[in-house]
Amino acid sequence: MEARVMPEVQKRQVFFLCVFLGMSWASTEPLRYFVAEETERETFLANLANDLGLGVGELSARGSRVISDENIRFLLFKPLTGDLLLNEKLDREELCGPREPCVLPFQLLLEKPFQIFRAELWVRDINDHSPVFLDRETTLKILESTTPGATFLLESAQDSDVGINNLRNYTISSNAYFHINVRDSGEGNVYPELVLDAVLDREKVSELNLTLTALDGGSPPRSGTALIRILVLDINDNIPEFAQSLYKVQVTEDSPVGSLVVAVSARDLDTGTNGEIVYAFFYATEVILKTFRINSTSGKLYLKAELNYEAIQTYTLTIQAKDGGGLSGKCTVVVHVTDINDNPPELLMSSLTSPIAENSPETVVAVFRIRDRDSGNNAKMVCSIQDHLPFVLKPSVQNFYTLVTERPLDRESQAEYNITITVTDLGTPRLKTQHNITVTVSDVNDNAPAFSQTTYTLRVRENNSPALHIGSVSATDRDSGANAQVTYSLLPPADPQLPLASLVSINADNGQLFALRSLDYEALQAFEFGVRAADRGSPALSSQARVRVLVLDDNDNAPFVLYPPQNGSAPCTELVPRAAEAGYLVTKVVAVDGDSGQNAWLSYQLLKATEPGLFGVWAHNGEVRTARLLSERDAVKHRLVVLVRDNGEPPRSASVTLHVLLVDGFSQPYLPLPEVAAAEARADPLTVYLVVALASVSSLFLFSVLVFVAVRLCRRSRAASAGRCSGPEGHFPGHLVDVSGAGTLSQSYQYEVCLRGGSGTSEFKFLKPIIPNLQFQSTRKEVEEYPSFQNDLGF
Repeated sequence: MEARVMPEVQKRQVFFLCVFLGMSWASTEPLRYFVAEETERETFLANLANDLGLGVGELSARGSRVISDENIRFLLFKPLTGDLLLNEKLDREELCGPREPCVLPFQLLLEKPFQIFRAELWVRDINDHSPVFLDRETTLKILESTTPGATFLLESAQDSDVGINNLRNYTISSNAYFHINVRDSGEGNVYPELVLDAVLDREKVSELNLTLTALDGGSPPRSGTALIRILVLDINDNIPEFAQSLYKVQVTEDSPVGSLVVAVSARDLDTGTNGEIVYAFFYATEVILKTFRINSTSGKLYLKAELNYEAIQTYTLTIQAKDGGGLSGKCTVVVHVTDINDNPPELLMSSLTSPIAENSPETVVAVFRIRDRDSGNNAKMVCSIQDHLPFVLKPSVQNFYTLVTERPLDRESQAEYNITITVTDLGTPRLKTQHNITVTVSDVNDNAPAFSQTTYTLRVRENNSPALHIGSVSATDRDSGANAQVTYSLLPPADPQLPLASLVSINADNGQLFALRSLDYEALQAFEFGVRAADRGSPALSSQARVRVLVLDDNDNAPFVLYPPQNGSAPCTELVPRAAEAGYLVTKVVAVDGDSGQNAWLSYQLLKATEPGLFGVWAHNGEVRTARLLSERDAVKHRLVVLVRDNGEPPRSASVTLHVLLVDGFSQPYLPLPEVAAAEARADPLTVYLVVALASVSSLFLFSVLVFVAVRLCRRSRAASAGRCSGPEGHFPGHLVDVSGAGTLSQSYQYEVCLRGGSGTSEFKFLKPIIPNLQFQSTRKEVEEYPSFQNDLGF
């Protein structure tokens, strides 16, 4: 048999319906394609691209595919070429049964943008089934008194084919008594009647065997046969008669098995066995025999199996009532099955897109179709999803729906949606079906990394080891995947003089900061730099934070004594008059510490002294003062060792040696200490000679000036000088003398000199600086504070 495939487009002009985005359309009339059953697999049916006026590449680019309601994969579609092929051999009788025409609907679905084209595959019947009699042998009992022209209904043959290939004619084998009359039921079916042509004579022919042949309309025709066995009986002149020739009854499809459908009744006027009636199905089909049963005595018809309105809506039964003499009567029972809402709606998912990129505009998430196998209001449906979801259902043609996003989605707010699609029919009671889908939202790099702080303050102690971990910065990204992977880097410093690259480094993966070298608080107390956190998205997003590093002081500097100077030169000698009272300020030790805070808090302590208890050191300011009154028994020369200590942990210290010389007055010649003399003796001879020569010349010059000034002043104003230098000793003119002092008088000062009159030793009466130096103010103050010392000096 050669397959015949005939594509046909019923209407060239189609009308389009916009379902969403102004881009989705569906034609009002479906495309129709025809194929004969049993056609070989991969037979070419049509080119959909040509039939729809679309380019070949357009079908592939728009994500086209073929779907069907029953999910029967009878078609094979190639999007690249647009060819529609047969995927398997089709059996029309298996797919559609007796229904004619046999139509298999399918749809061509285009996703980008969404568009549906309806189409139908009409499966044409071929004559591949022969007529079949359920009973291969039938026995008829006919009275010999039956008049010619009487008719006898015979069993109809069954043919699974339809249309012209269905049952069309009956014939009977050649004989002298009967012929076949073919009747039409009005529903497209034919049945045979046996017609008596001549009077039967039981004494001549008691039994006849005839062959009944059923022929279909195929080319060539197929046939089936059954044996008709006719028994000629004696006269039984009353046949059973039914109260009604036609019974119509309605039965709901949920009627239980065993329930009564209808009760038929017939009567026979004969008596005895000729009046006993037996009820039975007359040549019932296999479906009827499986669904119903009849009580042969009472004529009650019962359900033998469950009814299903969606499968069969009407049953037509022929019931025969036969008496004991072999005569029979017949009636027809038509059972109409009424629908109940026993089928929940169905949801057929055509496509589902997940994940959905966040921030995308209105996007088609799912395409599906709903259906209900019931009828009437039981088949009407409504479709809905939960409230408060950013999705909306949009109806399309043929009960198709699209689930689309109502607004752009934000993955950071919600990364996954569980959507329940609920389909409810309008029957009583209402039935519903729920279909759950999960839609995930894929990430887009729309969030920059965010630091946990805008400013970080780190503290590191100086003298740290290189590569020391000093702290961390942390940034998080609300995105996911590579968009959330954060890398850290240092920003160029705002101060170009800051060597940031040699100070710190950062781990690009975790933001840990390391000091590259040892830091020195005294050189750098603090520095600031910027840190960038960037993700690995495309394009990459970043943010910045400031980091301030405070270097903490360590006690790594010992105190340094500024005064007395420690430069390796000859030590300074401090002069103290023997008349000084307790608390007399001898000198002040001045020291500094390069550290800070408590590491720079200095305290002073007298470590060693020639005579303990004579001098004391104030712990907080380093002032060296006399602890008691001086006496003649106290040694002239004193050596004091002062310890300067900071408050660090552990503490550091420095010491300084002071030389103190007790004098009767400031006019007493300076006596070098033995240590000083020894040091001078060990000095370079040339230096000694130069110093001696310079001192001699200076002394001579100074002496000459003093003499000259003294003589001049005495001659001019002897009377004027009496106010200053008065006393029984006489009057001497005052004059100014420049003195280069040592010890606490480390600078040159001018003094007004008054000599005691009549003194052969020229002893000073007092010394009074005319222009005091700032460093000498403390000594002068001490002198002024003690009246006894002023009296001794002549103040």
